[in-house]
Amino acid sequence: MHRLRTTVARLWPLTAAQAAQSLSRTRLSVLEKVLRTFQPSRRLNSNVAAEPFLNGTSSNYVEEMYYAWLENPRNVHKSWDIFFRNANTGAPPGTAYQSPPPLSGLSEGMTGVQALVGAQLNVEKLVEDHLAVQSLIRAYQVRGHHISKLDPLGISCVDFDDAPCTVGIQNVGLYGLTEGDLDKVFRLPTTTFIGGSESTLPLREIIRRLEMAYCQHIGVEFMFINDMEQCQWIRQKFETPGVMQFTPEEKMTLLARMIRSTRFEEFLQRKWSSEKRFGLEGCESLIPALKTIIDKSSQSGVESVIMGMPHRGRLNVLANVIRKDLDQIFCQFDSKLEAADEGSGDVKYHLGMHHRRMNRVSDKYITMSLMANPSHLEAVDPVVQGKTKAEQFYSGDTEGKRVMSILLHGDAAFAGQGIVYETFHLSDLPSYTTHGTIHVVVNNQTLK
Repeated sequence: MHRLRTTVARLWPLTAAQAAQSLSRTRLSVLEKVLRTFQPSRRLNSNVAAEPFLNGTSSNYVEEMYYAWLENPRNVHKSWDIFFRNANTGAPPGTAYQSPPPLSGLSEGMTGVQALVGAQLNVEKLVEDHLAVQSLIRAYQVRGHHISKLDPLGISCVDFDDAPCTVGIQNVGLYGLTEGDLDKVFRLPTTTFIGGSESTLPLREIIRRLEMAYCQHIGVEFMFINDMEQCQWIRQKFETPGVMQFTPEEKMTLLARMIRSTRFEEFLQRKWSSEKRFGLEGCESLIPALKTIIDKSSQSGVESVIMGMPHRGRLNVLANVIRKDLDQIFCQFDSKLEAADEGSGDVKYHLGMHHRRMNRVSDKYITMSLMANPSHLEAVDPVVQGKTKAEQFYSGDTEGKRVMSILLHGDAAFAGQGIVYETFHLSDLPSYTTHGTIHVVVNNQTLK
């Protein structure tokens, strides 16, 4: 104990008497542990000016550093680790302390700061580029149908909107992207399905897949729908890679149905060229589309389909979708021929049909009804909605999974006025909602 007090008196720039009066027993015990490592009894004349931190005011801090170093040398700074290690090996107090290595120069320090700033800028640029890609994807979903190829002859000069459609590789600059970003890989948002099983794609491939989904021969306008689940369903059906690829059997079925629709129109044109018949020339794809809708609906459990449509294409739908007997249809063209059951006597393109038949795809019976429409511009639409609602009510189909309706509209009746517009509002009423209604717009040349 006498040696310890003598050593402390030599290390501190105080007299032994002042040290004994100012230090408490607790600090002395700690300093005993620390100074014991110095082995000061060997070198009592060591210079202590090199370690000025060994004074009474820093004893608590030295104690904390020492306990932390005993637990794990990594808990303290490298300079403290060196100090305590040197002290353990017997180094004198004047040489145990080593100052931390200084910075090699101001330029290197500035380089490190500049590197941190550059990294921050790179992160901000990466975030901005990903947000720009998400904006580009949404632009295709909202406005891609404006540049879809709906004119097979390429002679239409109609501009759908006064503002240009800002999509495509040539317009990536409007979103803060450059041509150099086309080969960069970006993470896809959850609001698109163009990646399929991939979560990242190059920007060039993202644009190509979006153009294949929204800018080809089918235009899709759906972003005005407020239901997120419905929007996601449409995105998945149009954006998923390979969704437009068909098996050989499906291609054969579509070809056979297309041939039936075209041959029917060709026969009527050749036999009764002067008769008014409202043919389906240029829109024969309506027949395979309707039959596919019915097949999928039958597979999903639909048992009854009620249809309403304009004059155009009614005879073809009666013959190839509802499967009305051809002899009954042809008897209405020739006054010399009389059918066994002539019907109401109205013109042929006003009449409807009710038929129950077997669906060959689902192997289930399904009831097909085409409502008679003696007027023009689809005046029968609310009648179809009412009949569908009645069948759903009396069959207990509260969710519209067994009874559904299909409404076909001519482009003239779909202009936002008249009975079609009012039928849309009727369908939106909570007390009169008809679940399972499909609306198809038929143009004179194309199917939209």
